[in-house]
Amino acid sequence: MLKDLIISIQSFLMAHRFIIRHRLWKWILIPGILYAILFAIGFFYFWKSGSEAVEWMMVQSGLQHWLERLQDNWMNFLVIMGNMILFLILLLFYFSLFKYFFLIVGSPLLAYLSEKTEAIMQEKEYPFSFRQLLIDMVRGIKLAFRNMLWQSVYLLSILILSFIPLIGWIAPFFTLLIECYYLGFSMLDYSCERNKLSNTESLRFIGLHRGLAIGNGMVFYLMHLIPVAGWILAPSYAVVAATISFNKVNQSGQ
Repeated sequence: MLKDLIISIQSFLMAHRFIIRHRLWKWILIPGILYAILFAIGFFYFWKSGSEAVEWMMVQSGLQHWLERLQDNWMNFLVIMGNMILFLILLLFYFSLFKYFFLIVGSPLLAYLSEKTEAIMQEKEYPFSFRQLLIDMVRGIKLAFRNMLWQSVYLLSILILSFIPLIGWIAPFFTLLIECYYLGFSMLDYSCERNKLSNTESLRFIGLHRGLAIGNGMVFYLMHLIPVAGWILAPSYAVVAATISFNKVNQSGQ
């Protein structure tokens, strides 16, 4: 897994050079700008509603009133930490829902970019087929709903754990790990489908090389720390990097 993780992270550096060398900027900027606009709007409304949701849960559960009566500094500290953890988990949950929404909306552009990347790498052309594009879109949408269902199950389980003092403090780490895995999974599946892997075979391949998925998702989210530019570049860079890492592992027969 560590080897795949390193390959996946290195693939982002290779993707940057690849994009510059082959002048793919128009295919980077079109989905990127769309993603950045949707992300900025969604994040703004989440930040307002997320803090209100945490405050509402405190009041409705009676915890806020109990703390005011208790006046215990140590217990207040634990609850404040719990609120922060809960807010982080809700933030990652927002990322999750937004990610699947964009993967569905942007599926045609991302699938084409992955195909174009592989065509350049292997020096062959994939003739445009509206039927194949439709098949890719349907598969991408089905995969997005499947992953969203499973990820929601895991996240709800972690959300329950987050209410346990001390143990709940590591909950955001596992939430982020799951989020990275499923994001990378979606990016890698474009290459899996193009190489005629069935859904079952795709699940098996990515399960064996989960480091590729986790590494891809990890760098994708780290790019969001760079305002605007990182948001624009993140989705397309992730697709190109996933295509490069898939081909590297697939060709080596690992």
